[in-house]
Amino acid sequence: MAAFDYRQAQEIRDIFAQHGVRYLFIGKSGAILLGFPDTTQDADLFPERTAENGRRLVSALRQLGFALTESQAAEVERGKDFIQLKKGPFDLDLVFAPDGIERFADAWERRVDIEGFPVCHIDDIIASKAASNRARDREVLPRLRSFRAYWMSKK
Repeated sequence: MAAFDYRQAQEIRDIFAQHGVRYLFIGKSGAILLGFPDTTQDADLFPERTAENGRRLVSALRQLGFALTESQAAEVERGKDFIQLKKGPFDLDLVFAPDGIERFADAWERRVDIEGFPVCHIDDIIASKAASNRARDREVLPRLRSFRAYWMSKK
């Protein structure tokens, strides 16, 4: 698949808004929307874990072109901790329980709105990467922290 790009983010934003889905961009795709100069292969989303939001999310994903099986739709509706979707117009990770972030409501309060994109605050993105402790996340952390300093100075 091609790298995550702005057009994909726009499609997500616009269709999720039509369906009333509550979510945040997280991970490197969230950092990229904040201005982080990097690439990623997928969009990472942190949806609110409620049954109603899950149903809305399933409808929105299908409208986007994701071929969800009934099993996948049920996982989305119940808010399975992590769901990787590869059968669609782009790769998408749904992270209902990101490492390092206790509650969606807290992350929602700290969110940053970038051109209508609800994005996790850079501190939450960094906390999640640090808590996951995966090698690829440890590698990007120094650059994310450096970007944080720059980003905070521009606010």
